[in-house]
Amino acid sequence: MPANEQLSCGIVIVAAGRGERAGSQQDGPKQYRLIGGRPVICHTLDVFATWPRQKTIVVVIHPDDEALFQQALGHLADNRTTVTLVHGGPTRQLSVLAGLKALEASRITHVMIQDAVRPFVDHALLDRCFSALADGAEAVLPAVAVADTLKRGSPDGKVVETVSRTGLFAAQTPQCFRFEPILSAHAQAAASGRADFTDDASIAEWAGMPVTLVEGSVDNIKLTLKRDIRMADEKLSRNPLPDVRTGNGYDVHQLVDGDGVTLCGVFIPHDQKLLGHSDADVALHALTDALLATCGAGDIGDHFPPSDPQWKGAASRIFLEHAAKIVRDHGGTIMNADISLIAEAPKVGPHRQAMRENLAAMLDISLDRCSVKATTNEKIGFVGRREGIAAIATATVVYSGEGK
Repeated sequence: MPANEQLSCGIVIVAAGRGERAGSQQDGPKQYRLIGGRPVICHTLDVFATWPRQKTIVVVIHPDDEALFQQALGHLADNRTTVTLVHGGPTRQLSVLAGLKALEASRITHVMIQDAVRPFVDHALLDRCFSALADGAEAVLPAVAVADTLKRGSPDGKVVETVSRTGLFAAQTPQCFRFEPILSAHAQAAASGRADFTDDASIAEWAGMPVTLVEGSVDNIKLTLKRDIRMADEKLSRNPLPDVRTGNGYDVHQLVDGDGVTLCGVFIPHDQKLLGHSDADVALHALTDALLATCGAGDIGDHFPPSDPQWKGAASRIFLEHAAKIVRDHGGTIMNADISLIAEAPKVGPHRQAMRENLAAMLDISLDRCSVKATTNEKIGFVGRREGIAAIATATVVYSGEGK
């Protein structure tokens, strides 16, 4: 590029194909199929529309796709994006020529030609191409080195030879050029009746333009088959961050004269008992609250009010299993349950394993995901005076987003 020339870059996005290999006609052209809730072409357009170095965008569509394209524009991330719309020809080659001609009046110096069905192109790739153009390259081809072993086959399906992959690259788009030379090359190819070029770089080669390779991107795939579109949709529909939630619960019950306490569903003989409307299992009550907290489902009192006589003396596993069902109905998977018991007596250690086994059964998770710990309060406060037992519980739940 001459030192005194200011590089200005136009964009041609080719979207006039029918995409027969991507499914039936009823599915529609692949550039308008939904991936991640938006048409393929919108993902591609968004990348170029938000790239600060582009000057103008031309989109080449099939004459029958006016309504589809206008509908797709409503899905753009920034609806202020403006494009020039032109109709393509019967081949990709002629569609590109139509797009280039639409740019003639824009006074651009360079152009990037992009397949609409490469939605995972990114700004880093565009910057690499731009830098090569700014350094004086006539034509720039993003490409990735061929990694697979290549075989040449015969018409009867037999391997003829193994082809060395040394120096072989898979071409991608955008393919980038000085504007006037590539427009001239395309016009010459059309005038000569040549319609067998597979990409724009091959036309540049035919016209004698040197083509410079730059590093492509393995993510910059072309959506060709129906399975490609399905996989692209799965990739974009996944939550980029796992929905991991942690809930906390706290409960305390008074100790009175009695014959034992129930903790984590295990009855422990003792000279006191816990006072409560149900079986007063302070550990399970705290864990129930922790689980409900992970999906904003209130607390144990909202679901099992102590004023309701049906819960008098009830086993607290009922409450915990109900909370676990609410979590699962919301698309949650319980990953971990941890309970800390704070009491001067009775000793929890001899019963810890049975408590963990109860939690694993109630929550339907593995034993290694269940923890029960105990500590005293060093004879301080109501716990130290053996007036009550407290419990702190933490639950970790991963949500899929597929629940209520």
